[in-house]
Amino acid sequence: MSVKGDQVGPDRWENWAGNVRALRARCVAAASTADVVAAVRAARADGLRVKAVGSGHSFTGAAYTDGVLLDLRALTGLVQVDPAAGRVRVRAGTTLRDLNRLLDAAGLAMANLGDIDAQSISGALATGTHGTGAAFGGLASTVTALRLVLADGTDVTCSATERPELFAAARLGLGAFGLVTEVELAVLPAYRIRAVERPARLPDLLADFDATMTGHDHVEFFWFPHTDGCLLKTNTRLAPGDRSGEPLPAWRAWLGGELVDNALFEGLNRALTACPRATPWANRVSAAAMSRREFTDVSHRVFVSPRRVKFRESEYAVPRAAAPEILRYLAGWFDRTREPVSFPLEVRYAAADDVWLSTAYGRDVAYLAIHQYVGMDHTRVFRAFEDVLARYDGRPHWGKLHRLDAEVLAARYPRFGDALAVRDLVDPDRVFANPYLDRVLGP
Repeated sequence: MSVKGDQVGPDRWENWAGNVRALRARCVAAASTADVVAAVRAARADGLRVKAVGSGHSFTGAAYTDGVLLDLRALTGLVQVDPAAGRVRVRAGTTLRDLNRLLDAAGLAMANLGDIDAQSISGALATGTHGTGAAFGGLASTVTALRLVLADGTDVTCSATERPELFAAARLGLGAFGLVTEVELAVLPAYRIRAVERPARLPDLLADFDATMTGHDHVEFFWFPHTDGCLLKTNTRLAPGDRSGEPLPAWRAWLGGELVDNALFEGLNRALTACPRATPWANRVSAAAMSRREFTDVSHRVFVSPRRVKFRESEYAVPRAAAPEILRYLAGWFDRTREPVSFPLEVRYAAADDVWLSTAYGRDVAYLAIHQYVGMDHTRVFRAFEDVLARYDGRPHWGKLHRLDAEVLAARYPRFGDALAVRDLVDPDRVFANPYLDRVLGP
């Protein structure tokens, strides 16, 4: 059976980035909650651990298993739609791409999204997927209820009023508290967004950083190391009924999204893998080639972009006030070391939330993300990146590369101990554990 990630033979699994590989004991496909219950009970009977996998887009070993790999790709679709309440219930294996399409057809939309839509909804929630927007939280902050199968095989639901502590831990739960089979989400009436993308200079953005990042509903920028060049993206939500503006023509969307951002960028990165010393020059060319564009489209078509060039990524959330100083430090570090990094650093904002294991728990944050092409060594630059983020109480994205362990993380998450207490209650035998969870949550 083939399971996406990138993939497998009869007994192997590999994630999208190709840096996590697993030799599982067996693979089970689940199309219903009853299938998940049966799989968990059978695994316990055989003394095996269980992990559910979605699209394999985590860079960490969050989905790794040497026991039972539970394939949720058939557990998809909307279970319930309630436009009046602004709620939908969706099965866990549904990809964000399919969810967006289903919501669109129902006249609804997610409040915010990240920049890819390949992940399953349960995988995106489990690792803390987020978008950008000073007033908007990550995806987990929109969860209003969960249905999940616990380690003893019981099928339960939880919400802010029903098993509230399980809900607080499991809505961003790394798969440690149970196998989610259905998710209830708060959604909005469908809306359109006016997008403006333009070149900018890093010193100008840093000089007025908070005003820039809060000046529109959704703001992010991409900075090319070794240069001052940035691409600033500002998205403004239109009022209901506002039909102004036009989408990009199909040819221009293809030119930017497929040809430049994927085909040409893949070729450039392959060339730089052979000649990494040319990276600063190539980044200057890339920064100089950026141009302004403006368009209006339905929300998910603006939030999401095709990302086909494979890379490795590390991302941390830090207090907003720290972001300019960190970026200035990194600019100096790149100047001194000339470390070849061809992918731009990504900078985003998110609002504080009350999700126990959220990177934005209890504080407004700036997200800083660094990427490296899969063909190039990422270890030196990611280590330097992590070292500087540590000085600012940075919290690593659970699905992206970092080297922190439970002892360090416990000091950075105020409700970390409460989450571990819930884990001890619902999975005392660690049926859902794996080496990654052993490291970040403890054995």
